[in-house]
Amino acid sequence: MSLCAVSLFVFEFVAVTQWQGLVTAATGDGSTPQVSFEHPFTATRFGEEEKKEKGAKKRRGKITIGRETTYVTGPLDEDGYVDYAAALNERLGQGATPANNANVLLWKAIGPRPDGTDMPARFFQLMGMQPMPEAGNYFIDLNPYMKDRLKMDSGKGGDAIQQELQGVRRRPWKSKEYPHIASWLTANEKPLALVVEATNCSHYFSPLVPTKTEKRWSGIVGILLPDVQKSRQIANALLARAMLRLDRGVVDEAWADLLTCHRLARLQGRGDTCIGGLVAIETEALAGRADLAFLECGKVNAKRIENCLRDLQKLPPLTDMAKIVELGERFMVLDSVMNIHRYGIDFIQGIVGEELSMKTVLSYEIMLDGIDWDPALQNINRWFDRMAACMREKDRGRRETELLQIGADLRTLKAQVDKGREHPDQLFNAKDSARVRGKLVGDIFIGLLLPALDKLLAVNDRIRQTQDNLKIAFALAWYQRENGRYPDKLTALAPRFLREIPQDLFSGKALIYHPSENGYLLYSVGQNGKDDGGRWYDDKPPGDDLSVRMPALRKE
Repeated sequence: MSLCAVSLFVFEFVAVTQWQGLVTAATGDGSTPQVSFEHPFTATRFGEEEKKEKGAKKRRGKITIGRETTYVTGPLDEDGYVDYAAALNERLGQGATPANNANVLLWKAIGPRPDGTDMPARFFQLMGMQPMPEAGNYFIDLNPYMKDRLKMDSGKGGDAIQQELQGVRRRPWKSKEYPHIASWLTANEKPLALVVEATNCSHYFSPLVPTKTEKRWSGIVGILLPDVQKSRQIANALLARAMLRLDRGVVDEAWADLLTCHRLARLQGRGDTCIGGLVAIETEALAGRADLAFLECGKVNAKRIENCLRDLQKLPPLTDMAKIVELGERFMVLDSVMNIHRYGIDFIQGIVGEELSMKTVLSYEIMLDGIDWDPALQNINRWFDRMAACMREKDRGRRETELLQIGADLRTLKAQVDKGREHPDQLFNAKDSARVRGKLVGDIFIGLLLPALDKLLAVNDRIRQTQDNLKIAFALAWYQRENGRYPDKLTALAPRFLREIPQDLFSGKALIYHPSENGYLLYSVGQNGKDDGGRWYDDKPPGDDLSVRMPALRKE
């Protein structure tokens, strides 16, 4: 899986960070050093090698290196372009060593070529890793395990086992009930032990290394992320094993697996890619659902629950999607502009993901000839500044108002982009100034590559509310073990069981809590701000509430 695929698609799931040595400090008078450069542009014909035809040489146009344009002023590559991957790696890798970097052990668990993907040697060099042998006791996904070890064809049998996995990761189960899942977990014991060890590391550094094709570098947008996809299967295995251990009564080992999932999510959420952040959030949500089955288990006493709550409270912060958008996604788009400047139409065609007509190619060549790229870069940065400020706005009302306006403005831009992908000549006049065409190119990139902010904010808010609900659920279980019943009101939990009771992030009011004789229903009204009676998307009728039900387990 590459960043390009993820940048054009966002899961429908659930303060600027500064760093030393990257952002050049302003001069004493508050100005920022500016450096301009131009390179000759040779237009490429799609499907052909780059040709320097006599008389066909085009001008690539001007890019000014500075805070408002390129955002960072270094490091620069040998051609004078900002190396955005290196800039992010400098930031991400601060303090990471082969001994404290969790990702070193995670790769030792999954092997050098997960899913057959060849990673650049530079990727492992940046982590200080020695080459790994091709064959080894590496983590194997469930589907390959069924095919290679169990000799089962994919199809109905394979689908049935995948469905079994969905169930056993959220409720206690026995080996004799699901023998194939049990044998899969046994086969993965050694790599899972490495994952557990990895999550006790203090740092997480996964270098961003563009790949080289016959014609060009992929840029950040084409970076491979096979380890991210693999981590989803690892999380499934840990959750399934936790529920197996819970059924066997080995409570401490069950909790260790659940806590490993939480730690894995928090580590991977430190990266600077949307896909990594979203998978981390998904892992966190799945672990939280399994936590409720853990709480319902009668073998977990008050002291154990108290200790588990303390473990949750000590976890590192959740994924910061605002930081990812502000830096990682911004750098990906700015890097793409640099690569258009460097490689021309070929790179645009790679991002669009389809073969452009000759008319479209020629129109783009005219538009890019002698263009002033500064307005494009400045416009991109203004959009990312606006998006980051919206994501960090604490007042939900003001944030929602700005979010609606950003959405409307972005839809207008995307409509222009969709029109211009096949008819760019309708968007500009060949006589337009270099700056006018530069602004237009910025609009095109914004329409193509900006993440869906409303979905990212929704995911961000939901996981934070879910985590608040989860901590309350542990406090309620602790109270129930000590008192033989659940409290009549949530306020009874403070300050002994919880220092303070979190409010509903979406309503700004108290969470809704309905105790019953043997359990309770706790919920937030969710993003729609409407009380749906605690119903979620998979309920009938569906709702939008983020709820905790106890008893938690439902009949499958």
